[in-house]
Amino acid sequence: MERFFNTAGPTIPDDHYHIDPLHRVDWEEIQHLMDHKRYFVLHAPRQTGKTSTLLAMMKVINAQGRYSCAYANIEGAQAARGDETQGIPAVCDALSDSVELYTGCADLKAWYRKNKKEFSPQYLLASVLRQWAMISSRPVILFLDEVDALVGDTLISLLRQIRSGYAQRPEAFPRSIILCGVRDVRDYRIHQEGGEIITGGSAFNIKAKSLRMGNFSLEEVRALWLQHTQETGQEFKEDIFPELWEDTRGQPWLVNALGHEVTWEMRALRDRTRKITLTDYLQAREQLIISRATHLDQLGDKLREPRVHGVISALLAGEETLKQVPDDDLQYVEDLGLIQLRPSLRISNRIYREVIPRELTWSVQTMISNQETAWYVKDDHSLDIFRLLEAFQQFFREHSEIWEEGFDYREAAPQLLLQAFLQRILNSGGRLLREYGLGRKRTDLIVEWPLDPQKNMYGPLQRVVIELKILRGDLEKTIQTGLEQTADYADRVKADEAHLIIFNRDRKVSWGKKIFRRQETHQSRSITVWGA
Repeated sequence: MERFFNTAGPTIPDDHYHIDPLHRVDWEEIQHLMDHKRYFVLHAPRQTGKTSTLLAMMKVINAQGRYSCAYANIEGAQAARGDETQGIPAVCDALSDSVELYTGCADLKAWYRKNKKEFSPQYLLASVLRQWAMISSRPVILFLDEVDALVGDTLISLLRQIRSGYAQRPEAFPRSIILCGVRDVRDYRIHQEGGEIITGGSAFNIKAKSLRMGNFSLEEVRALWLQHTQETGQEFKEDIFPELWEDTRGQPWLVNALGHEVTWEMRALRDRTRKITLTDYLQAREQLIISRATHLDQLGDKLREPRVHGVISALLAGEETLKQVPDDDLQYVEDLGLIQLRPSLRISNRIYREVIPRELTWSVQTMISNQETAWYVKDDHSLDIFRLLEAFQQFFREHSEIWEEGFDYREAAPQLLLQAFLQRILNSGGRLLREYGLGRKRTDLIVEWPLDPQKNMYGPLQRVVIELKILRGDLEKTIQTGLEQTADYADRVKADEAHLIIFNRDRKVSWGKKIFRRQETHQSRSITVWGA
């Protein structure tokens, strides 16, 4: 059976196309830290291959014969929440099982079963770790995964028990412990009764270093996909790879999911004699986004976190309000894989830029009425953008205040409402592309609509630029600035039409003054200006 792109669970080299996990971390630095008896953190966003990398490192360490290494996933203890009387025993259950599984040492599990009732939860984990170190013939190393899934007293107790044995290493405590999770330990926010918050850094001040496992490089993305060609003989057109890189920026799950979509979910392409084209790839990309696959659907949960909200809402609105966001929150959202800070602050890849607005407006999209295609498609199959934006003006007038009240992302509500309105319609056959970023003070949208129903999105396209701005200060100055920006953007993307929408959020101004439409010309380009 041929190998395939992995989208669920740890990578199995015999089954999956893969990049050598040890190439994805600073393996030399990790070995140096373990040799020097350090405790440290290795963190990475979800579904980036962290577990596969940890298991590969453990296998190499045990094969070298100098240390005895075990990997333990303690996510199951999350169910105990802050109840350390349940959470710490659950951690120790997982730990004793893992030591037996990965090192062959059954003595620890036997000792633990016999003695665990003799120790309080506040001392149980330290006792298990001490016992393991003392009975092992080699210094022990522990990879403790999903630590940041724990909360409250369970997490505090775990960190403090590890810290309590630090001075006894390596004779009577693990030589090195690596805490693994999505977040760095400094980002742990541990809430106690009474509202007190303890940070992970204060509860675990023995951390020597934090290492972050990043995305695939451009070369690794290409090498991973070409393993499919080497395995099956099926080739990819060269123009796919620049698009794949911009869509994913090397995010491992996205790279694998797109590979799986185009080589397996698109059944016609299971014929390995057929060369995969850019058109095939773009279709696979759209299918993945529409599917709301688990990884993409989980973005919705992250977007509701207050620390994430402050960063993403500023990016979506294109405003400079991010100056009020703590630096730690920026780092936290980057650690989650949602943004990149360098060379400039932006949402981390093109697919996330597409999915995040869709996720935030999903309920709005499902409740917008009057979406029959007849009224906004002309006889020549082109999109009647004027009728569409007139309909949006009326929709915004009637519903914006109600929808804004229910939005988590109220700062970007006008932009998101328009995107929801357009997305609902374009789901029937068009595409909505988005561009936004901090300090732009605008959001740029491109509507792509197929002009040939037979060829759909792979034939001639109508391209329409719609630029969105929030009115701040003088209307005429805002319009003049917007016209310059719209004309420049429309020329760069070679748009057929250009529109500028000015949102007035001042509730003291009547809708009669907010709603308008006028035609302007800037640098020989005709631009329609809409008020809302």
